[in-house]
Amino acid sequence: MNNLLLLWAPGGWELIIILVIVLILFGANRLPQLAKGMGESIRNFKVGMAEADAEDEKSGGKDKAKPA
Repeated sequence: MNNLLLLWAPGGWELIIILVIVLILFGANRLPQLAKGMGESIRNFKVGMAEADAEDEKSGGKDKAKPA
């Protein structure tokens, strides 16, 4: 299964091409704003996950779905 995932992973040249396309589409002035927004989104997601875990522990895990 891991070999299949590596098949679709972008390599060095693919990443460079993607970065160039993003730079052309958004421009150099807009990239820091996009990166800041992505960082804030990831931070908010992590905070939300931590709060959900704390709430779950507080309730004793009664709301957890049973794994199949």
